[in-house]
Order: sequence, then structure tokens, then C-alpha cells
Amino acid sequence: MRQLTKVEIERIKLLTEKSVEVTLIEPTKTGLEKSILDATGSVRSYLKDKSIHDYEHQGQGAKENGVYVNTFLISPDRLIQSVASLYRPNTKNGDPRIWFKGLGSYSKANDILGIISYENDLYVVNVTQLDFESLINGLANNPLKELVNEINSLSREVADELLMLLRKISLQGAIPAMLQADTAIGRTLETLLGININSSKKPDYKGIELKSFRDKKGNRKNLFAQVPDWSASKFKSSAEILNGFGYQRGDDFKLYCTVSAIVRNSQGLKLKLDTDVRQLIENSDKASVGDFVVWGLETLHKRLLEKHNETFWVATDTLIIDNKEHFIYKSVEHTKKPIVSQFDILLEQGIITLDHLIKRTSVGKVIEKGPLFKIKPNALNMLFPPSQSYDLLSK
Repeated sequence: MRQLTKVEIERIKLLTEKSVEVTLIEPTKTGLEKSILDATGSVRSYLKDKSIHDYEHQGQGAKENGVYVNTFLISPDRLIQSVASLYRPNTKNGDPRIWFKGLGSYSKANDILGIISYENDLYVVNVTQLDFESLINGLANNPLKELVNEINSLSREVADELLMLLRKISLQGAIPAMLQADTAIGRTLETLLGININSSKKPDYKGIELKSFRDKKGNRKNLFAQVPDWSASKFKSSAEILNGFGYQRGDDFKLYCTVSAIVRNSQGLKLKLDTDVRQLIENSDKASVGDFVVWGLETLHKRLLEKHNETFWVATDTLIIDNKEHFIYKSVEHTKKPIVSQFDILLEQGIITLDHLIKRTSVGKVIEKGPLFKIKPNALNMLFPPSQSYDLLSK
């Protein structure tokens, strides 16, 4: 799929903010002419997750084993009745296909289309052509607005309780850090909330994950840490990655770098998605290395859902008083139920990236603090719905 434009990204944000899960597909000129679209890995995974269709259990032959799903093409003023044909042809090794009746007059080549599942029907919306802002947030009723509002929901009880506690903490003003470390900001807040400090991967407060961060412009936000699937990878440990791409800094030999799916970094590393086998792959431009570690996308999705079913992102100002760091917890962005289908898109678009934080100390010990998956600032509302902001300092 091509890289999304800024306008298309903003339109997808609107869906995400309303808890609408969507997968994307890009019809090509040839596909529109032949009425055939490849059902990419992301589309197949979405349809399977929504219990619409599982291509893995489908026989070949459109006539003998084809599946048809009631579908609507969303226009600004009406729903256009359609049907989705899901099949594996007898030719081309049975590569999964999908087609929507009437798509040739609804979409141009290389438009980005969103596919939305709701109550066992599919809805197709043209992300490239439709003005989502006026349709979803405008006063007039229309098919897209009605669908989005039906899907959207929000629960408040525990969130209100935690928000009240955070407001009380913010009223204390500048609070001294309880230790001198990068992690002090989170450790201090958890202590103030009476949360025991441990290494559990479970959310922090009654099912809500707390992520506090120093509010500096341009800082990416941590999503989670996840090691590769070593059994499926060429390299079998963080030490091998360090040996292959590390550099000397003072007494330590380290690899501290960001890896993206958009460009190679200075170490020659780049991410790539193989949606057919459902893997995220890290690749080196060294011919002798090539692809060297992989993550299963399902594993990453599970980790995201486990960590961020509901999250408070707490923005904090810092200041130094008597040579000691102090924190002012000033605002919260509240997110719920990440849209896992968006995770793959944001990886592919370089909005979610990966950080290696590996070093070998002077005594030969290898320490790995990641790999950390991070999201660019101001992009939370592309992954997490709904996103609500609160000023902790206001009365």
C-alpha cells in the first residue's frame, strides 16, 4: 500500500477517535479493470478477527467455494448496496481475493478505501475522496455519521476515580523525584498513588495503564517492550544484534538507535512488514546479514492490547529545585481499546518505530532495555479511541 497523505491520516484519526476499527485496501488500475483485488494480510486478519471470513479454511474456486458478504459502499448521502466476494481462485496458487460489487464506479485507482465491519455486514468508505470532517462532525445526518455513532462507546467509572486522584496530586505543585533516573517520573507517580513497584506487565491502576512522560516537544511515547521471536529469527539473542551493529561509546559497547519502516538508519537497519506471513521483520543492508530478526504481528497485537486496553498518558513539566528534579503532573490524555488493525498501518507508515537499547558493560555483561515500540507525538489518536484530554491544574 502506498504511503498515506496527511489528509488521509487525519481522516483515519477521526475514525479511530470514535472507536471505529478499520482496515485499508488500495485498488490498483489493473484491479479495478479486472474486478479483482488482492486480500492482503491485513485485510485477511481483520476479516478473521471480526468473524467475517477465514481464508485459511477456504477451498479454491470462486464458484465452488466463494463466500459472499452483504456490503454497503458509503457515499455522502446514501448507502449503496453491494456485496463482497471472498474467494481463492484455482490459478495463482489460490492467492486470496476480494471484490466489491460496484467498486469500479465508486473508487479511482490508488484511492485508499477503509473496510469497516459492523453487525456482520461490511461497509466500504473512500478515505481519499470523502470529507470525513464535515460528514462525521457536521450537523446533518448521513450514513457515515450514523455508522460511526452507532459503533462508538465509552465507559467512565474507574477513569473518573483515577482522574480525581491525579487532580489531588497535581494540586501539590512541584513534587521531588523519589530517585535520580529516567524512570523517576513514573516511579514517583505510582508511589503517590499507592501502587506497588514491580515488574508486572499488567496495567497499573485497576486495569488502567499509567504512562507519565516529560512533556518535551517531539518526544515519542513508549507503547511497550517486546523481544523478537528468537526461534524464527536468524539472530538468536540481543548480544548477536549488538555484535553485528554496535559501536563503542566510552566504556560501553552499545547499540542505541531508532529503526523505522520508512528509511534506513545510520546502522543500515530498517523494518518491513510481510502481511502475508503476518510478521514484522528487521533487515540489514549488509548482504551477509539481510533479514535477521522477526516478530509475529499477532504477538505484537496481543502485547498492545494487554498493555493498553485503557491508558492514562500523564504529561509532566520538570524543574530543578536545590539541584533535584521535581515534577508537576499537569495533564492527561485518556485512551481506550487500541485499534490493532491500525498498529500495522502505523508501523508501515513510520509513525510507530522501534528503539534498540542494548549495551555491553566494561565487565562484559549485555543489558537490553528494549526493544521498545514507540509512537510519534500527537499520533495517539490514530491508534487509540477515544482520546480525551484533561487539564489537571484547572479547578
